[in-house]
Amino acid sequence: MSGYKTVFFTLGVLQIILGISMGMPIIIQIIFKEFDSSFISSAIICIIFGVLFFLSNLDHDKKLNLPEAFLLTALSWLTIATFGSLPFIFSNLDLSITDSFFESMSGITTTGSTIITNLNEAPKSILFWRAILQWLGGIGIIIMAITLMPIMNVGGMQLFKTSQNDTAEKILPKSKQITIRLILIYLVFTILCSLFYNIFGMSFFDSITHSMTTLATGGFSNYNESIGHFNSAYIEIVSMIFIILGSIPFIAYIKYLNGNQKIFFSDTQITTFIKIIIFSIIILFIYLSAVNKSFFEVSIRSISFNVISILTGTGYVTKDFDQWGNFPLIFFLILMFIGGCAGSTACGIKIFRVQLLFKFIINELKKIIYPRGIFIIKYDNNNIDEKFMSSVISFICLYIVIFFIITALLSISGLDFTTSISAAATSISNVGPGLGDIIGPNGNFSTLSNVSKWILSFSMILGRLELFAILVLFIPSFWRKY
Repeated sequence: MSGYKTVFFTLGVLQIILGISMGMPIIIQIIFKEFDSSFISSAIICIIFGVLFFLSNLDHDKKLNLPEAFLLTALSWLTIATFGSLPFIFSNLDLSITDSFFESMSGITTTGSTIITNLNEAPKSILFWRAILQWLGGIGIIIMAITLMPIMNVGGMQLFKTSQNDTAEKILPKSKQITIRLILIYLVFTILCSLFYNIFGMSFFDSITHSMTTLATGGFSNYNESIGHFNSAYIEIVSMIFIILGSIPFIAYIKYLNGNQKIFFSDTQITTFIKIIIFSIIILFIYLSAVNKSFFEVSIRSISFNVISILTGTGYVTKDFDQWGNFPLIFFLILMFIGGCAGSTACGIKIFRVQLLFKFIINELKKIIYPRGIFIIKYDNNNIDEKFMSSVISFICLYIVIFFIITALLSISGLDFTTSISAAATSISNVGPGLGDIIGPNGNFSTLSNVSKWILSFSMILGRLELFAILVLFIPSFWRKY
């Protein structure tokens, strides 16, 4: 394994960071007098493994080729989810290894599905750790989407190369510069979100944890009722604003700070994202008004919050949208698949792929009408060639195929149709709550079988890492080529 020293060196650094991060819940344990050894034991284990990886690979060559980039991407998330589950295993919640891994994977992938049945009574240190996992997962996916995935040519992400001269060998030095700026922006937004939450009524502890899961578009809350627990319009407005900020490509903030003042109006992905939110709110408002036969009985506040939360994959809820009828449920299922912008903390297929698919369909229709015509697909002033387009279409097709496979597997494991299809959608799109009585807005995933939980855990990491970054590792020819 000498050829993968850079991979294991980086994993060692990540494990040390994870172990150090467990020091914060230890402080929370002291403050709230929750004395147990769960986080101390977990931190020691993480740091020991991290130091071993770090020291045994000090002679790495600081270069990362393509297979190493794929391996590092997959192992980073898998090891963090594994070691991140230790505090749950050692806690007094009596969680099994399966439940602990599920909760940890849900956190680090910013999915937001939970197996903890009574969040209101859960230890504050555990609630804080869940928030930390989602916060780390949020910044982790941003850095990976901007630095690693464009190099790996995953599902059209090469469109977002920071430089046309990027190569796999150059990404480590470049990522250091970009990462520092991204973390600072991410940290500033988190602090601002926490400040506004606190001003509008959240306790200091709640404001910190919810700001971390809001910006990460993760959706873990400290209460069974999620954001609805606070029943505050101001808190919901703050939440919507920072969810949207987290769902916008973070490279746009860097461009703005570099002098491009019009980036938020000129970037077609951002403008389309905002349009989808507005049109979705209007459609649901009209539908619910027609059903209730009154505009005054429909809550724009509730519709807006749930549309933004579901579209971005955050998963916060304020009202039980299961009671809105069949059309809103199908509509929310579609929004789950679409997701937010590439290069953000949001999940799903991503806006740019939906845009390119739409352009491709229009182009094909034009070719039928004008057989001899030559039509070029453009995206943000970039010409899109057939190879690039096939990459995007392949991703979307694979996304749908895997969704149906997961649905079938969940159905075989004993779940009903509604639960199976919504659990598959919410896991691969990293949303959080599903549909129905079991995993709906007022439910959780605790009653699912262990088989279902492992299937969903694998689905979460597949969706978070853009499918190909995981699946390519199982193809022998990929390793033989390199």
